[in-house]
Amino acid sequence: MGFDRFTSMELPMFWIWVCVLFNVQLSGCLEIHLSDTLQPGTLLANLSLGPGWTSKLDRTLSPKFIQSFFQVGRHDGVIRLSHKVECAHTPRNPAPVYFRTGSLTSGDVILTQFNVFVHGQDCFIKYKRKKASGKPDIHIKHLSKLEATSCLSAGKLLLNVTELLPAFTRNTAFLDTLCVGKDLSAVFRRGDLFLASDLCIEHRGQPELSLHCALQSSPGGRLSVQLSLTLVKVPKQHGSLSETVQRKSGTLIRRGKRQANAPPKFQLPNYQVSLPENEPAGTRVITLKATDPDDGEAGRLEYSMEALFDSRSNDFLEIDSQTGSITTVQSLDREVKDTHVFKVIVTDYGSPQRSATSYLTVTVSDTNDHSPIFEQTEYRVSIRENVEVGFEVITIRATDGDAPSNANMIYKIVNGDGVNSVFEIDPRNGVVKIKERPDRETRAQYQLIVEANDQGKEKGPRSATATVKITVEDENDNYPQFTEKRYVVQIPENVAVNTNIIKVEATDKDEGNNAKVQYSIISGNVRGQFYIHSPTGVIDIINPLDYEIIREYNLRIKAQDGGRPPLINGTGMVVVQVVDVNDNVPMFVSTPFQATVLENVAIGYSVIHIQAIDGDAGENARLEYRLTDTTPGFPFTINNSTGWITVSEELDRETTDFYTFGVEARDHGLPVMSSSASVSITVLDVNDNIPTFTEKVYSLKINEDAVVGTSVLTVTAVDRDVNSVVTYQISSGNTRNRFAITSQSGGGLITLALPLDYKQERQYVLTVTASDGTQYDTAQVFLNVTDANTHRPVFQSANYQVMLSEEKPVGSTVVVISATDEDTGENARITYVMEDNVPQFKIDPDTGAITTQMELDYEDQASYTLAIIARDNGIPQKSDTTYVEIIIADANDNTPQFLRDRYQGTVLEDAPVRTSVLQISASDRDSGPNGRLSYTFQDGDDGDGDFFIESSSGIIRTSRKLDRENVPVYNLKAYAVDRGVPQLKAAVPIHVVVQDINDNAPVFEKDELFIDVEENSPVGSVVARISATDPDEGTNAQIMYQIVEGNNPEVFQLDIFNGDLTALIDLDYETKTEYVIVVQATSAPLVSRATVHIRLKDMNDNEPVLHNFEIIFNNYITNKSNSFPSGIIGKVPAHDPDVSDKLRYKFESGNELNLLLLNADTGDLRLSRDLDNDRTLEAPMTISVSGKLPFELCQRYVEGIVLINDEEIKAAVSTLYSSGLVVEASGCAAFAAIVNNKIPGLEGKNVVCILSGGNIGKDELANFPG
Repeated sequence: MGFDRFTSMELPMFWIWVCVLFNVQLSGCLEIHLSDTLQPGTLLANLSLGPGWTSKLDRTLSPKFIQSFFQVGRHDGVIRLSHKVECAHTPRNPAPVYFRTGSLTSGDVILTQFNVFVHGQDCFIKYKRKKASGKPDIHIKHLSKLEATSCLSAGKLLLNVTELLPAFTRNTAFLDTLCVGKDLSAVFRRGDLFLASDLCIEHRGQPELSLHCALQSSPGGRLSVQLSLTLVKVPKQHGSLSETVQRKSGTLIRRGKRQANAPPKFQLPNYQVSLPENEPAGTRVITLKATDPDDGEAGRLEYSMEALFDSRSNDFLEIDSQTGSITTVQSLDREVKDTHVFKVIVTDYGSPQRSATSYLTVTVSDTNDHSPIFEQTEYRVSIRENVEVGFEVITIRATDGDAPSNANMIYKIVNGDGVNSVFEIDPRNGVVKIKERPDRETRAQYQLIVEANDQGKEKGPRSATATVKITVEDENDNYPQFTEKRYVVQIPENVAVNTNIIKVEATDKDEGNNAKVQYSIISGNVRGQFYIHSPTGVIDIINPLDYEIIREYNLRIKAQDGGRPPLINGTGMVVVQVVDVNDNVPMFVSTPFQATVLENVAIGYSVIHIQAIDGDAGENARLEYRLTDTTPGFPFTINNSTGWITVSEELDRETTDFYTFGVEARDHGLPVMSSSASVSITVLDVNDNIPTFTEKVYSLKINEDAVVGTSVLTVTAVDRDVNSVVTYQISSGNTRNRFAITSQSGGGLITLALPLDYKQERQYVLTVTASDGTQYDTAQVFLNVTDANTHRPVFQSANYQVMLSEEKPVGSTVVVISATDEDTGENARITYVMEDNVPQFKIDPDTGAITTQMELDYEDQASYTLAIIARDNGIPQKSDTTYVEIIIADANDNTPQFLRDRYQGTVLEDAPVRTSVLQISASDRDSGPNGRLSYTFQDGDDGDGDFFIESSSGIIRTSRKLDRENVPVYNLKAYAVDRGVPQLKAAVPIHVVVQDINDNAPVFEKDELFIDVEENSPVGSVVARISATDPDEGTNAQIMYQIVEGNNPEVFQLDIFNGDLTALIDLDYETKTEYVIVVQATSAPLVSRATVHIRLKDMNDNEPVLHNFEIIFNNYITNKSNSFPSGIIGKVPAHDPDVSDKLRYKFESGNELNLLLLNADTGDLRLSRDLDNDRTLEAPMTISVSGKLPFELCQRYVEGIVLINDEEIKAAVSTLYSSGLVVEASGCAAFAAIVNNKIPGLEGKNVVCILSGGNIGKDELANFPG
């Protein structure tokens, strides 16, 4: 990508602003803009610096909530989006994130900061982009191979800068730039940095050169780079003093003299000081004063200090090398590092230099500079309505980077009055609880503003707020309610099949399935005329209606919601009134009609009753009669309402004896319906015989369900008159006009005119009159109405509702239902059946007892609707239907089930207390309290109290500080427990991995290490391995080694990675037996040191040394002498530079007389008693010395015996004493001395002088001259 202002990258949906900082904390100029539409795996940036570099996300500096957005390629440096971003999970926008890139070979470390902006729905950028602060975009900290004592010439190449810049700047062409520092200047040209002027460096320790480069590119790109070059230290060599002295003998000798330089001294071995954080740069912390009793340069002191344990401390504090005043380099931040430990060294300028060491601990005290930060700026949670008071809704947690005294969080609900008063919050732990039971139908959404106050004192308390949005989830606590108590609809009987006639509607205040209403007809649907659409409540006609059969239907409607268990309202009533349609033609009860009449009857005489019936009702059934086919002057007329034909004119049989005409019955419907019949009337002459019934009493049965028009009985009367015509009529007993009679074929036909009702009249006694016009007779007809199956069974209740526990055993009685039938006998004997086969239940056909025949399970089906039919045993059978609603009551028979078989989580070991680790979740198929779960570690493994679990949410949090080095992995066991009786619970294993942070410095086995190395080890060979351990893991446990003291000149080299100690020179025990170096193990930024004593092991690589020597035995004869020296007079003057070699001594020749006694192991010499005489003697002898090496050394020596007197001994003793070397002989008053170059004539020889005889001791020797 181009470098131009770093405002664009060829990457989708985000832009980048670059500002990279290496090895220091930064304010952040490198920006990544993320969209909530970006897909996981999207390439965001490339930090690669090539092979040998590794990159990782710095979890110590990066906020925890932002870390999960990114995944970093360890070796390729590619940063990708880990998962889709959500603003709800971004409490700070923008937020910084840090990536650390380190070299595997050079030790260079680069820290890159990005400011991450999240864009999308409900995303708000909360901080405006800050103006440039003047800080560098990139800070490169590099270890240079230049020698600190070198004088560097202008034009010297310092380093290639572009090799240390991230990959996205590689294609940028920078202009030549002058880089300026405090002590030097340099030129940036084509990626290289050249020294601009000569420079000589005299600094102590490892000097650091600092440069600032304001790089520019075309067009208009700018990049600010800070360079820090650390140079290798080569110490100055100090000269030694010498003096010339003159001995009393006149001899001048020159010998070395050590300068008397006293070391400086601190007042205390340790200093401790506290400093508030956020003090400005340059703030004085403490002044450490050391004293030195010397004068001049030897008393001039220089101070330096270096961080212990954490190299970052060097960036925060510095010491004035002249005054010892320690000041801040930048503001201290307790939340970044609360303790800084330094080793302070004071060194004088004497020769040799002397130094002193003290230790300084700076504790950064807290100020209330951090406001609380909620884990989320907005919380969303759902609860069930009607939860019990005290139910824990959610735990709100805020953290504060300050110390506990300024981070003592108190929570409160800011808007806790009014509608929000149903909630309360625990001020200490942030648990939001139910104060009053919520009702979703009253309020479904709550929005609480929760404030966290840190209770800080200095600068006053700080606070922050978060929004808690609580959704009340519906419980099925409302029954469906019909919009009308009674629905009435009038439907013409000729309405078409499948026509919608009405829609019933019930509303449910609940929501979702709990408010989804299903409708059904539970009774009144005689003959199955109607169908209701279950989801909509629309009622259709599915079979033709017939007003003449059923004029009104009373439909009982059930509304059932979809809750678990469902709630049912069976009170809906729909009255369907069938409106009559004129669809029936009037029907004459008998046709043709025949009658006779005497010619002498009076006008108005009723001849015959014409009767027709119409199955319709109202006007459609109101009939009107008229005569047809008549001529003017016709002697009969008809009552248009009653149908009686009467005489309207005088009759004259002689004129007309027989009339035939028609009669029409017409209804009043629309359209008008009519029918016709023929009537014949015979005019009779007067007669004198009385008609006589053939039977005076008639008796028969008629079924009450006989249809209208049914012929009941024909009665016959006989008239002996010639041509007599007998007419019949019912003169009494025809209650409710149920019957009609017509003359037909000489008899009277009785027919059913109206339907019978067994309940109203069970017997009719009709009086029938037979008349020939003038004479009449009567007969009685006894009609017994027999009960027809006219009544259907009727249930006592239109619907039944019963609760049944799912634990009821098979065979349990659910309910006994009952129906009655007003008929009698078989017509009233009822048999019960289930309309549909529901295998879980059966019904006793005789008693109506419903029992279970399978085990029930609420979780499979929460309710059943049984359609029960009661049928009578009449012919035809009639029936009624009722519905039994069986609500299954939940029993606590289901164990909670976790959504996963096991859970895994990670948490940083430095996570604050109450940090969320993971959330577990379980479900329970039961309902109500039986299915309401809480989470606990009860009887489980909570990591010895290191974790706790929120009972309502299942969020597992830390309860104390963790230590990965103590417990790296936790295997917890949590339980989900329901609230049923008895309680049921389920367990789930939880595997929590504690992620490492670099909180442990490397540790050497001991502060002082002793290593034995054989001398003559080959140059370049590994003589030892220095190792430290780091309890951390991964990159946090990577250790780099270096020698920081004592390797001057360079004798050893320490491998930076594996600690192999390599010899750079030939090691010679005889030259130097021990080296002491100080090594440092670094797990950036933490360090530790150890002193290493490298002791050379002597190897037998030197021959023994033995020169010719003489033994002069002075036999001093005196009267006092009564003894001869029998002790060790000395030893053979042989030596071996190798301390490990053991020498063997022996005479090769010359001692055949055993004048000397030689210890073969030690070389000790003794005199033989044979020498105790006054004879002089000179005896040459040869002694050989041999060691482990395969050679033998032989040297000659001469033993001489000389007689001396008192004067000679005095002179000899004086000379001996002046040498300053006197050794007392053992066991006698004589003495032995090894003298070099003191006895005249024996100069340059190795001489052993033995003085024998006399009692001259030390006291007498002291009286000799000198």
